[in-house]
Amino acid sequence: MNTSAAAGNHSYKVVEVVGSSDKGSDEAVRNAIADASDSLHHLAWFEVVSQRGHIEDGKVAHFQVTLKIGFRIGK
Repeated sequence: MNTSAAAGNHSYKVVEVVGSSDKGSDEAVRNAIADASDSLHHLAWFEVVSQRGHIEDGKVAHFQVTLKIGFRIGK
C-alpha cells in the first residue's frame, strides 16, 4: 500500500489568526489554536507568519503571534 496516498489526498482551507499571551510566544500560539478549535473543525496544521509584542516600561508586556491555520474540508 502506498503510504503517501493513505495519508494525503485532502483539501484544506486556511485562516489567519492572531494569538496573544503575557507569558510567551509559545503560549500565544497555543491560545490561538485553542480558540480556533472552538469554531473550526478538522484543524490539521499551522504556520507562524509573524511575531510581535508590546513593550511597557522597558519590558515585554505581551506577545502576539500571527498564524496561518489549515483545516481539512470536503470528504
